[in-house]
Formats: sequence, structure tokens, C-alpha cells
Amino acid sequence: MPVSANLAVLIGRALIAILFIAGALQKAIDPTAAMHLLTGFGLPAPLIWVALGFNAIAGMMVLAGWAVRPMAFLLAGYCGVTSFFHLIPDDPWQMSIFVKNWAIAGGCLVLAAHGPGRYVLGKLG
Repeated sequence: MPVSANLAVLIGRALIAILFIAGALQKAIDPTAAMHLLTGFGLPAPLIWVALGFNAIAGMMVLAGWAVRPMAFLLAGYCGVTSFFHLIPDDPWQMSIFVKNWAIAGGCLVLAAHGPGRYVLGKLG
């Protein structure tokens, strides 16, 4: 793969990873909104900590280039599932988040199919 393609994969991988890392930070700083979202769907509020941990760990692994294929596949599933929290047809803002979740899932599936590219941070293990 040419350097420019590997650089594009690195930048794309970083942008996707940063989105999940930022989501983990947002949940850590102010978990209340996400907890309300969960309880509104009948789910336990402490599930937010599981989501936070998954977002942080998967995001950092994708950013580093470690286990990108399985992590990206799991993140695609996470985006698909969590998109339904935003399926509110009467609210254009929530619908844009719903659609963006599916677009992010698509990007994650591309990473899952093609891997991290050439630029990774060392080797895991």
C-alpha cells in the first residue's frame, strides 16, 4: 500500500478512535445525561460505566493499531445498538445522531475488513 494510503488509514483510524475516547471522557466528566438515557429505556444506570470502559479501551486500542479488526467490529456493533437510543423521528437532531452512528459503524467495518494499515504503535504482547 502506498505511503499516502497508509497515512489515510492512520488518520481515519485516529479520527474514529478519538470519537470513542472523547465519548468515554464525556461519560466520565458528566455521566448524568447518558444515565438518564439508559434508565429511560429501562436499563440500569450503572451500565454507563461498562460503556465508558469499552469506549476508552476500544478507542485506545484502535488508535494504537492493536487488535484493530476485532475492536472495530465490536465498535461497529456498539454503534448499531446505541443508534436506537437516538431513533426519535420527531427530533431532527436525534435523527442526525442516529444516522451518524450508522456512518461510524460503516467506517468501523472498513477498519475491521482492512486492518490498521502500516502505522501502528509497536506490537501488543
